[in-house]
Amino acid sequence: MTNQPTTRAGRPRGSSRAMLEEAAAELFLEQTYAGTTIEEITRRAGVSRNTFFNYFPAKSDLLWVDIDAGLAGLPRALDACSPDLPVTDAVRSALLSVAAGFGPRNVPWALTQDELMGTTGELAASALSRFMVYSGKLADFVGKRAELPKDAVLCQGFTSAVLASAAAAAGVWARAGVSRGILAPFVDATITPVCEGYRTALCSG
Repeated sequence: MTNQPTTRAGRPRGSSRAMLEEAAAELFLEQTYAGTTIEEITRRAGVSRNTFFNYFPAKSDLLWVDIDAGLAGLPRALDACSPDLPVTDAVRSALLSVAAGFGPRNVPWALTQDELMGTTGELAASALSRFMVYSGKLADFVGKRAELPKDAVLCQGFTSAVLASAAAAAGVWARAGVSRGILAPFVDATITPVCEGYRTALCSG
């Protein structure tokens, strides 16, 4: 007799991820993030522990599924920007394109239910690695457009400031309640001053 949960017969492979996400959200609400184990999530989802790690390297990754899906479009949005667009305008355009994917009906639950789930601290702790990844992607783009090394202080300062501003906007948007509308105007209000402030330094050439 085995204690390992089994995958339900006939379930398409792609649906296992969705089942894990749903099970995690339910359990985090019922017994908090810290009070929930990976084994409980897999049992609720009806999949094996190995299946969990096929999709998520760590439990904290479940908090980021919606945000990661949106951010995955950033490199594509950057590539779509006209080469004639000033670099700060290109970054603004790309970030607003990503933000346009988040509307009032698809707010990441980890941002709206963080107090009930007890995920505030874990979100902050696991945010740094993602921030560094996307800051690096943005710095590569800015460096090429501005003809500067990606580790130049202007590149690093701008990318860190603009991403931090976008993240702050997302937090305010998530807490705004049912009348929040779409994310893009919130992001625009925070990143436009940053882009304008760096415009002269990065676009002087």
